[in-house]
Amino acid sequence: MFDTMTMTKLMGGFCGAFLIFLLGGFFAEFIYHEAEHKGDDHHQAYTIDTGDDGGEAEEVVEVAFADVFAAADPSEGPGLFRKCSACHKVEDGANGAGPHLFGVVGREVGAVGDFGAYSGALSEAADVWTPENLNAFLENPKGYASGTTMNFAGFKDIEDRANIIAWLDSLDN
Repeated sequence: MFDTMTMTKLMGGFCGAFLIFLLGGFFAEFIYHEAEHKGDDHHQAYTIDTGDDGGEAEEVVEVAFADVFAAADPSEGPGLFRKCSACHKVEDGANGAGPHLFGVVGREVGAVGDFGAYSGALSEAADVWTPENLNAFLENPKGYASGTTMNFAGFKDIEDRANIIAWLDSLDN
């Protein structure tokens, strides 16, 4: 099937490729190998400056929700609400898997009469959906009202929460 010359060429090609890999590994080890001299100051061959000088980390300043809410942009709300629209509607009386959110800001918790699937955990967590209560709930629903049936991870960004609450508040004038 193969003649002797073809077999010799194939073996030569494999041996040549193997030799290149061996030499490449040798030179890579030679270039990047850390020196083993005792007493010398050792450092990496290449370091990436991350801007961290090893000092103390900057303190994260927490902003009050009232300040963020005062500067909220309700026009951002419809885009953010897409995450909620799978279960909630904003039309008055139009319930989905969750109660409608028309007029939710300032409404008593569990006050939508024709929605009967409220979890008791919400009533225990708050009496009225104030912007502050909605902020805490939308940040981490399961953490705010342990036992709630709402399966939503929450909005991690405080500006997003403020914007969606401002938009919900603007719906009922």
